[in-house]
Amino acid sequence: MNRKAQLAGRTAIVTGSGQNIGRAIALAYAREGANVVVNGHRNRRIVDDVVAEVRAMGGDAIGIMADVGEPDAVAAMVAETEKRFGAVDIAVSNVSIRRLQPFLEITPKDWHDTLNTNLNAAYYMARAVIPGMKQRGWGRLVHISGVDGFAGHIPTRAHNIVCKAGVHALAKALAVEFGEFGITANTVSPGSLDTQRDWTQYPPNWVAMRTAQIPVRRLGTADEIAAACLYLVGEQSGFTTGQVIHVNGGQYMY
Repeated sequence: MNRKAQLAGRTAIVTGSGQNIGRAIALAYAREGANVVVNGHRNRRIVDDVVAEVRAMGGDAIGIMADVGEPDAVAAMVAETEKRFGAVDIAVSNVSIRRLQPFLEITPKDWHDTLNTNLNAAYYMARAVIPGMKQRGWGRLVHISGVDGFAGHIPTRAHNIVCKAGVHALAKALAVEFGEFGITANTVSPGSLDTQRDWTQYPPNWVAMRTAQIPVRRLGTADEIAAACLYLVGEQSGFTTGQVIHVNGGQYMY
């Protein structure tokens, strides 16, 4: 039986999509027929590589370099997307920085830089795309949170814990205010994943420690996070809003 691509005709912006979770989400959406905007800030090569992957599978994508911690840059990215594809139907806020810093060593600059990248960026994106979604009567917002925001399990990431909790709070607020316009807002909270990362920000035994704590006895994959994000942006998810999907192998059961 031929199955119609569920995102055919839709356009998605996925921030921080040059690698890891963002890349997996962008490719998952492209496989389902969406036009994809691949976003990065510093490394143009990896953004271009993901665009090439999308085009190789027959999809359409553009790469836009933008610091999503800057509201004008986000607005410009949305405007460029609308110029190219006509609309933004799906917006995934994925960018984050995670610094391992004891609370008393977090400077005001560290604090504000983290909040701007990890939390304010989601606000900037929502503020830029919701007017068009509201006008068209359809939209999907997805925020990538994390275990930090729900378990507070790491003692040296106060700024990140605040942000990860905050993006879900923002999703709930948007869900309440814009649900009547066909717009949903949800959160995906990944557990411990096998991804590329800055290992200086983790203890040396992190993989073994985490694997022992997870009932399925393995780390998750970026593709498994993308699968949850795919569900949340289709027609079938219109009655799911203000929710969080925890994809953590059973490490935490809420």
